[in-house]
Amino acid sequence: VALFEYGNNGLSAQENFIRLVTPLTDDLDKVSQELFALKTNGGHEYCGAVIKSAVDSLAWSKDNADLKVIYIAGNEPFNQGPVDFRETCKAAITKGIQINTIFCGNTAEGISTFWKDGAVLADGSFVSIDSDAKVADIPTPQDKPLAELSVKLNDTYVAYGAKGGEGAANQAAQDANSAGISSANAAQRAAVKASANYRNMWCLVDSVFNDQVKIEDVKVEDLPENMKKMTMKERKEYLEGKKAQRAEIQKKIAELSVTRAQYIEEETQKIAEKDGKETLDTAVIKTVRKQAEAKNYKFEQK
Repeated sequence: VALFEYGNNGLSAQENFIRLVTPLTDDLDKVSQELFALKTNGGHEYCGAVIKSAVDSLAWSKDNADLKVIYIAGNEPFNQGPVDFRETCKAAITKGIQINTIFCGNTAEGISTFWKDGAVLADGSFVSIDSDAKVADIPTPQDKPLAELSVKLNDTYVAYGAKGGEGAANQAAQDANSAGISSANAAQRAAVKASANYRNMWCLVDSVFNDQVKIEDVKVEDLPENMKKMTMKERKEYLEGKKAQRAEIQKKIAELSVTRAQYIEEETQKIAEKDGKETLDTAVIKTVRKQAEAKNYKFEQK
């Protein structure tokens, strides 16, 4: 995931009011940290320019089987700025990058201000949302046990090296940020942390079992205090134990998350039928699943 900030007049005009917040990364805690830190006072939305920056500057995969998607949201005309969105959208799809546009306002205005055109040019989807509508916060019986398991999961991470302490602290900080929004948000974060997409290279378990480093090569001074006096055999057994403990917790989280998702899907359907409003989360989930399935990705519930 990469993140750009645009449409903020507090940014440099010479850079078309665009800032690369984070390049493509699998550090989801870093992305969360940056999202919570974002502030804006509004401004010019140079959609063509930010799409060009994303297409040109990010290290996109060259594998055509991979799903490569840009999501851009805003509430001003899509054709603002010095860079023609028609050219950049065509350049994106030439590289296999689909563009999904999300207009914050009514559908007719989004169409008349070219947000639909941007999506059509890059084989993407156009969606309009009510930006003032809150994402439905649906409490479930699974929220509390998921939050508790999320805390236990943190204990399976073994911080090491220069960035270990910082990484562990940020993990806890993003837990707190999610919990500060709602119990439902904290439960959803637990599900993400239990997935294969959540990896932290500041953790010795992730680094060793993802073949990023060999435990034999880690300097003693980079180890956590409790591991420094261990023999090599004890260190390996300790990490194996943490790995097994994590797998057990992740399994419990996965099982609870499936039940929770079924409950939420039913409740969300009731809400959608009642008010018919699309929100950012439903817009992203709906479009990314459709496009992923077209790339032969499978979504299975266990």
